Amino acid sequence: MAVAILRQGDYLIASIRSDLTDGQLLALRDDLSERVGAQRIRGVIVDVRALDVIDSFMARSLSSIAQTARLRGAEMVIVGIQPDVAIAMVQFDLNLELLRATLDLDEALGLLDQLVTHG
Repeated sequence: MAVAILRQGDYLIASIRSDLTDGQLLALRDDLSERVGAQRIRGVIVDVRALDVIDSFMARSLSSIAQTARLRGAEMVIVGIQPDVAIAMVQFDLNLELLRATLDLDEALGLLDQLVTHG
C-alpha cells in the first residue's frame, strides 16, 4: 500500500510510503476530501518523510489537497519534508503558499490543535 490513512480523533494522518503515480495522487486527494466531509475531520496531516523527490505535480497536488481540505472545513499540515527536497522545491520556485509544514508528527498535531481551536 503506497498510502496508509489513519484517524486520530478529529484528524486524519496520511502516510505516503512510496512514490505515487499522478493517478494515485488524485485518488488520495479525492479520498481525503470525501473522508473530511463524511467523518467530520478537522485536520489532515500528510507525511512525506519517505519521499526523496517532490516534483512540481506532487507540489501542486499537495496544494490542491490543502485547498480542498480547507474548503471542506479542515486544515492540512505536511510532515517530514527532507532537507534536499525542501531545497529543490524552493529552487524550482513552486507555489507553496497554501502549504504548512512541520518537522514531525508531534509538531503537526500541536499546529492543528492551534489552527482548529483559534482558526
